[in-house]
Amino acid sequence: MLEFTNDYKDVLEKVSFIDLFAGIGGFRYAMEYFGAKCVFSSEWDKFAQACYENNFGEIPTGDITKISEEEIPKHNIICAGFPCQSFSVSGHRKGFDDTRGTLFFDVARIAKHHQPEILILENVRNFEKHDNGNTLKTVLQTLDEIGYVTFHKVLTSSSFGVPQRRQRIFFIAFNKKLNVENYNFPNGVNIFTTINDILEQTVPNEFYINRDDINIYKSPNIEQDLFNQYPQRPIQIGKVNKGGQGERIYSSFGHAVTQSATTGGAGGCTGLYYINGKIRKLTPKESSRVQGFPEHFIPHERKTQAWKQVGNSVSINVVQTLIKSIVDLKVLEK
Repeated sequence: MLEFTNDYKDVLEKVSFIDLFAGIGGFRYAMEYFGAKCVFSSEWDKFAQACYENNFGEIPTGDITKISEEEIPKHNIICAGFPCQSFSVSGHRKGFDDTRGTLFFDVARIAKHHQPEILILENVRNFEKHDNGNTLKTVLQTLDEIGYVTFHKVLTSSSFGVPQRRQRIFFIAFNKKLNVENYNFPNGVNIFTTINDILEQTVPNEFYINRDDINIYKSPNIEQDLFNQYPQRPIQIGKVNKGGQGERIYSSFGHAVTQSATTGGAGGCTGLYYINGKIRKLTPKESSRVQGFPEHFIPHERKTQAWKQVGNSVSINVVQTLIKSIVDLKVLEK
């Protein structure tokens, strides 16, 4: 997580938010850093619920599609990394009605009912191209229809102080009553990181890869010497097998690949890295650090679940920086 000046400590202590599609609480960590209070959370996956409870002391309410908007407490901000689904909206352009049957509809109906000041939403990078751009148009039309002016941009986690090239689209929607006519997304923070910055000191043998088809074709020492000449990104130096998905080996002096919710190849959900002369995956704790989770965060006890949950989460540093930029607009003081 990022640290800001004391001017931002508890600056949102009078602000409440809800945590939809909460996962393991990435949005919540970012919001609570500024003192905001979570008044409702929802997550349907039982393993993510267990991890959330272990870290926040409460079990999120289940399936949001079965929860009436009237049951949800009043709030100032909605946080939601809603799943990408096909809206089947090509040529229809019916706004709110076109989102029915999708999980975005649940965000929209709650926002329509409660009219919170701000929505902070996240989705996969290719969301803006989904269904030839019709899905994006419908989301923006729907938000406009229910009273919001919305700004969106694809952001790369590597620019925000975590060693991971994760690209996601973010939406910041302001209630029209705030009269926000323009919003500029932050470009990032001037913090340079590498995989070496998030490593644990002691790592069990189960995370190491020892096989005959490892091919290191670039010198890791060269990568270290030339690190300052590289942008903040993964630096591939070798491969396992044919070098397919999950079979590429990266220097620890670069960034991690996008942490993934699904396994694939020897690198599984984390990717493979050349660390102290050996090849290994990242541990669940290291993987959570790559996403910006604080040191006191407790990953799920099952490795596969822990990796999946981290892969499904938002990069906390990115959300923190977005919240800071909103705070700087002082729209929540109006």
